[in-house]
Amino acid sequence: MAEQTRTPHTRTASYLAEPGEVHRVLLLYSGGLDTSVMLKWIQDEYEAEVVALTVNLGQPGEDYDVVQGKALQLGAIAAEVVDAREEFASDFVVPAIKANAIYGLAYPLFTALGRPLIAKLAVDYARKHACDTIAHGCTGKGNDQVRIEATVATLAPELKVIAPVRGWQMGREEEIAYARQHGIPIKGGAEHTPYSIDDNLWGRSSEGRWIEDLDHAPDDDVFQLVTRPELAPDEPEVVTVEFERGVPVGLNGARLGIVELLERAAEIGCRHGVGIVDHIEDRIVGLKVRDIYEVPAAAIILPAHAELERLVGTIHQNQFKGELDRKWAYLVYAGLWWEPLRSDLDAYMESVNAQVTGTIGMKLYKGTARVVTRSSPNAVYDAALATFETSGGLFSQQASPGFIELWSLQSRMAHRLRTRQEG
Repeated sequence: MAEQTRTPHTRTASYLAEPGEVHRVLLLYSGGLDTSVMLKWIQDEYEAEVVALTVNLGQPGEDYDVVQGKALQLGAIAAEVVDAREEFASDFVVPAIKANAIYGLAYPLFTALGRPLIAKLAVDYARKHACDTIAHGCTGKGNDQVRIEATVATLAPELKVIAPVRGWQMGREEEIAYARQHGIPIKGGAEHTPYSIDDNLWGRSSEGRWIEDLDHAPDDDVFQLVTRPELAPDEPEVVTVEFERGVPVGLNGARLGIVELLERAAEIGCRHGVGIVDHIEDRIVGLKVRDIYEVPAAAIILPAHAELERLVGTIHQNQFKGELDRKWAYLVYAGLWWEPLRSDLDAYMESVNAQVTGTIGMKLYKGTARVVTRSSPNAVYDAALATFETSGGLFSQQASPGFIELWSLQSRMAHRLRTRQEG
């Protein structure tokens, strides 16, 4: 089977492993069909030892003892399971919140945020176990190969990479046949899931089947987290999110750690049908694709943060930061978490968010989440100035005509010149 599935090897990048260089492999292992077949295939094809690494970023419904046991059963010399939820939330999701990180007007970057952490941990555990190679299960059409391999090449130039799924030409039926031939356990006897799924604390994505047909409206079975809006409660709910220096620290008056806060926000959002995104996305590898996202926590926290930031920022800060937010999101989406510009931008995000303290109320109702209340000790807002009922103080209405004349001066001059030139 191995000889039939392997394509001629051509090294197109310096970090890709030649067959003779592979002796001990750190495999990013999920326990699913692809990575289970890879675990056995690497042992046979490269005559190499395999160390399995499974990273918990908050994927629901996983039994990590079962995953670990399966890896050892398939011949891994070690099987590590790392609970990285706290690191993911604190070091990756929180900076994304401070940067209001959205790619393509809709995608809150949950997979893009998880991959550099997973790859960093792969480097750490590869070094711990004296591995020479890291293996992942990404295909050649997605962004994740970019995020993982760019991270490995940046952090560990001494390590090589192999990506069997990208080159072995096995379809699902061939994988199932290989698994049965080699005694690899298959869930339910066939392990055929209708969608390709990725999920963590910050969201869930679904790809495949009818999702690739742009004329096909979403089928109900794709939504495994978020309640369909038409089935959500008939009564709205107001959720208050408290921030300190840009970091969410409380929900509905209860102070929470960041992981618990994200999980609780997701639960509330799911109940009210909040966070469904049907998105056309420009991948970094050049493809335009459709994804279905379920992002209940992000759908509450990101708009709450953005609103509080606008409340405490000046007009100039608010106009400028949006440009940097978009750049930050693009760098992370494109797999460049370790790019110095991203950390440079973080310095500005930290400076702006030093004032982002306060509480925002979000009203959730049948798939919508909108801001309804705002409060902050740092608000650049004065009700006495904003009201139309009185005048005076720091704002004099009598000063407005002079301001208008000066403010419009160049525009008025230019308009007259163009009118004269046009005859």
